[in-house]
Amino acid sequence: MTSKLPINLDDLLRQRTVEGDRIEYKAGWNPDAIVRTLCAFANDFENLGGGYIVIGQDCDANGQPVFPPVGIPANQLDKIQRELLGHCNLIQPPYFPMLSVEVFEGRNLIVLWAPGGQNRPYKAPAAVTAKHKVYQYFIRRYSSTVEARGADERELLSLTATVPFDDRFHQAAGIGDLSPRLMEEFLREVGSDLAGEARALSTEALGRQMNVVGGPQEAPLVKNVGLLFFSEHPHQFFPATQIDVVWFPEGAGGDRFEEKIFQGPLARMTRESLDYIQRNYLRETVIKHPQRAEAERFWNFPYAAIEEAVVNAVYHRSYEEREPIEVRITPDDLVVLSFPGPDRSIRMEDLRAGKAVSRRYRNRRIGEFLKELDLTEGRSTGIPKILKVMKENGSPAPEFESDDGRTHLLIRLPVHTRAARLAAGEVTGEVTPQVGTKSGPSRDQVLILRNLAQDMGIAELMALLERSNRTKFRDQVLSPLIDAGLIEMTIPDKPQSSKQKYRLTAAGRALLEQHALSQDGTDV
Repeated sequence: MTSKLPINLDDLLRQRTVEGDRIEYKAGWNPDAIVRTLCAFANDFENLGGGYIVIGQDCDANGQPVFPPVGIPANQLDKIQRELLGHCNLIQPPYFPMLSVEVFEGRNLIVLWAPGGQNRPYKAPAAVTAKHKVYQYFIRRYSSTVEARGADERELLSLTATVPFDDRFHQAAGIGDLSPRLMEEFLREVGSDLAGEARALSTEALGRQMNVVGGPQEAPLVKNVGLLFFSEHPHQFFPATQIDVVWFPEGAGGDRFEEKIFQGPLARMTRESLDYIQRNYLRETVIKHPQRAEAERFWNFPYAAIEEAVVNAVYHRSYEEREPIEVRITPDDLVVLSFPGPDRSIRMEDLRAGKAVSRRYRNRRIGEFLKELDLTEGRSTGIPKILKVMKENGSPAPEFESDDGRTHLLIRLPVHTRAARLAAGEVTGEVTPQVGTKSGPSRDQVLILRNLAQDMGIAELMALLERSNRTKFRDQVLSPLIDAGLIEMTIPDKPQSSKQKYRLTAAGRALLEQHALSQDGTDV
């Protein structure tokens, strides 16, 4: 029985939302190699969430897909599915991937989604087509399927019956605790074909296709990751699933502070907390020098570094511990604190240098959802990106701290030194501060305003900023500009019209003139 993929097929094939080493391309039906790879994905040795096998899709020597795909003849589809069913019964214990028959560029493909299994370790015949079958354990090593031998085999056996917390079943939750609306919204945002069928399916059926529901038909069970992303109140099941943003205007030792707590589904909680920080605490400074045409620009804290630090905490924290993620902001720094810390196999020196790679991930499914929602780029990219954007902004180097027991991870982003001096009134020159959209546009919003010399559609504006997530772009960039009265719709009575465009208002033009910004993006 086939089902629809819960992610976008084009994004999958082109490795946009799934890393290349989690995808295996097969030009044709090769049962021996395919079953070995299914076994390896089921063992999920590094807790990456399993992987995908695409039958009918060829790749080049570098593992990149070649288009158009080879495809599978229509008269072979049923035969392959029947044979696959028999071969999967040979895996010990039996393991069955989710199968979807897809059409891409006019060619038939069979896509096998093989999430990490609940009963590892799994072993399979080295050759399912051989008369004498020799069973072996298989794991993924980078983008290859290899036999687990020696220390790897012993380590795999030590993982017997251990499933990452986010992929376990929650015994106290029921199907009614999942929100079909949230599930459908997710599918639509990631561009899954399953979104079109979501309303016709029961919550249980939809949850099974998204692999957030499992167990027997008579007693279905909800997985923790389903509750974290698709329950309206996940903190009821996992106390302290929240992000606390605390502002200390007088510094950490001061008597005054302001606190705002964000709860709810993980994606919403993450986005709302980041949006709140961006609106209220991020400040861009523009210093104009009479001796040169270009102005100097920098932020007190670069948004991209904060985003990576917060998303990293959401991804890697333990949801078994009753400790929230804390974001502490002072005039001197921004600190993100999460519990527990990195795995002990990671040397803090490597982490601080941006060279740390985790041997095994604490949460294998949360990372999948965050990547599909464009909230993270991939494995082991967060720390290097923080280092990169802090350097590009001219900020002091970030600091990463933990203790010997790795009970926590603290990421400290120091304020830009010149922004700190500006606050103390120690900088000369013409200075223009810009704060959020309540008192001024962000850098991306300024770029939009500069380029709206003529009416433009949302696709053109997204291309201008190299954005791909329409919902995120509308929420973070367009809507605040409209609310601030800086831009307006050309067809305000039909906001969803395909012909909708956006234009500058008088207030928007006045703001550009006030800041002496030209239409080509340079300062005059």
